[in-house]
Formats: sequence, structure tokens, C-alpha cells
Amino acid sequence: MVSRFLIGRLLRPLLACCAALLLLASAAPAWAEFALPPLPYAADALEPAIDATTMTIHHDRHHGAYVANLNAQIPANPALASLSLEDLQGRIASFPEAVRNNGGGHWNHSQFWAVMAPKGQGGAPSEELLAAITGRFGSLEAMQKQFNQAAAGRFGSGWAWLIRKPDGSLAVTSTANQDNPLMNLPGLERGTPLLGLDVWEHAYYLHYQNRRPDYIQAWWDLVNWTEVNRRYGEAAAAPSTTPDRP
Repeated sequence: MVSRFLIGRLLRPLLACCAALLLLASAAPAWAEFALPPLPYAADALEPAIDATTMTIHHDRHHGAYVANLNAQIPANPALASLSLEDLQGRIASFPEAVRNNGGGHWNHSQFWAVMAPKGQGGAPSEELLAAITGRFGSLEAMQKQFNQAAAGRFGSGWAWLIRKPDGSLAVTSTANQDNPLMNLPGLERGTPLLGLDVWEHAYYLHYQNRRPDYIQAWWDLVNWTEVNRRYGEAAAAPSTTPDRP
């Protein structure tokens, strides 16, 4: 017969292991946290238009900080735990400014990485998208010129966007700071972002200094039209809604 002493010796490690697991579980957050997506290419893949140092700092530090700061808002704003990043944009007016800034920063940067590709790998506008661009702006070049003006003319920090409006038409617009056209905020031209360019100084200053127009022009060589085509196709397939996903 196994003695009580022996049973105790066998059970003690098991009980200690269970206690450790319970401690780890209690220390873990009780909510679903937002996560920093990895870059879809190497940090130096967009050179020479965007250098590796800028990409690394921009993604790891700036975008990483938006994610960390957004997660820090969850305890005080528990409704965040039940919202996807996409859904949050359309409900942003219900939250404090810290959620707006960091939630917008997280979404904006997530779409920014996806809408770029190494030079020569981004494809071209689809026939459907090119027809929509030509019908609205006259030509692809005319759209790019208007987009460049919106990006260069944004005072301070912000973004330039090509969007599909709820009525199906295209528009070029710009937002300040980390706002975007999905947000339910007064004064914003709302729509589904197809293409978004970051014109905060941290996106280009190491390489271009104050030459923002040079950065904007070089960026067109990096546009991932395959991703833009996908976004346009999804938006066109659901004309009565404004898809939120990056």
C-alpha cells in the first residue's frame, strides 16, 4: 500500500505546477489585445524610395507605440475588448481622444504597409478601377496630381487618401493626425480608403528632410495596386456599406 507520505511527495510537484499556472492565468490580461502586424516585406525592400532605417523605426517604434497605447486604454474603456480594429474606426466618436489617436494610428499604419510593395511588384490598376478613376478624374495621372496636392498641402501631420464614397464615386481627401475616412467624426469626408499615404515627418524625414513632395513622388513607385484593386472590388461588391478592414 502506498503511504500517505509517498502520496504527499508525489502530489506536491503537481500542486505547485497547478499553482504556477493559476498565477500566470491571473496575471494575463482579461481582454483581447490589439497586435502589431509584421511588415509584409523586408525592411529594406522599398529602397531607395523608403530606406530600411526609416521603415524599421516607423514600424517598430511608431506603429508599435500606437498599438501599446491603444491596449493601455482597454481597462478604462472595456468596450474596446469586444471591437475589432476595423469596427472601432466607425465608432471612434464614442471614445476619448487617446483611443481616437492610437486606434487611428494603428489602423492607418496597418493599411499603409499593405498598400505598398517593392518597386516593380505592385502590379497596375485593374480595368474596373482604372475606368472609375478615369471617369472621376479624367486620367490616372490627373488623380495622382490631385492626390499629390492633397498630400503636400496637408499642414502639419496627417494622411492623403483615395476613397470610394458611399455613393460609389471616388474622391481624393486628406485627414489630420491619425484620423481616417472611416471615422464617424464631423467634418470628415467618409468613405472606404483604397489608398492612403502617411505624410507625418517620421515617415520620410531621415531620407528626404523637408522635401515632402520628393517623398510623395517617389512613393508612387511603391504602390501595391493589387491590394488597391482588392479593396476597390470589395467596396464595389457591397455598395450599401463602408467596409472597415485595412
